[in-house]
Amino acid sequence: MSGAFVIRNQLGHYWGKSGSWVKGGRAGQVACWTHRDEAVNTLFELGSQNTDLRGEVMLTETEDQLPKNLEISPHPVPKPDKGGDLENDEEDPIND
Repeated sequence: MSGAFVIRNQLGHYWGKSGSWVKGGRAGQVACWTHRDEAVNTLFELGSQNTDLRGEVMLTETEDQLPKNLEISPHPVPKPDKGGDLENDEEDPIND
């Protein structure tokens, strides 16, 4: 058995290869690291961009270099932020 490290947030979503959170139903979309320190560094970077993030680095089994036996989150995947939580980021207040 070989393993890989994945990042999971407080809602049970996994960090994806595309740079956004995924539920984990499709193993090919989940980002994996062979070394724990690489995953920890990525989690640190994500946490510095989003202070509400509560994440963990987990060791998971792999099959054909893809993570397996991932718990699929029942929560909806969050939508990406438009502009990084800017104060006037509702729509376009200048052109309304």
